[in-house]
Amino acid sequence: MATMTMAITSFAGAAVGLQGAGGRFAARSPALALRRRAVAVRAQADEPSAPPPNNPKAGTSIWDALAFSGPAPERINGRLAMVGFVTALAVEAGRGDGLLSQLGSGTGQAWFAYTVAVLSVASLVPLLQGESAEGRAGAIMNANAELWNGRFAMLGLVALAVTEIVTGAPFINV
Repeated sequence: MATMTMAITSFAGAAVGLQGAGGRFAARSPALALRRRAVAVRAQADEPSAPPPNNPKAGTSIWDALAFSGPAPERINGRLAMVGFVTALAVEAGRGDGLLSQLGSGTGQAWFAYTVAVLSVASLVPLLQGESAEGRAGAIMNANAELWNGRFAMLGLVALAVTEIVTGAPFINV
């Protein structure tokens, strides 16, 4: 009596044949003969394995974070440049002072120092706890977009200064 059997043999799929008294597949073509010579591997654990230990994220040292190629310098400078660019334009629009006259007057130096300290600490704490900006990124606001916005803000500050030097007037003439 012949019975139908199915054997999974390779990436190509399954070969179906009739099993005779000798226990062999009846191959109709050389391709089926080659397919049935595949090795079947089965793996089974003897006992259930214990769950992996809950290790906290390894923190980064301050020197690794602030290294030249580390994650912090460009990100912190970019964030400060974004705040500085928007602030410089707001002061130009509000008072009519250009960027260079704002730097020369010394009136905003305390706010500048406070902003640098707060943004630097706020940027370093997650890095020192082992988090990355890429891990917290969303679909629209991702880490790469933040770096590019920071780079453009740095160039914007340079452009504000160059414009004021070349023309002798602030970028926003009120």
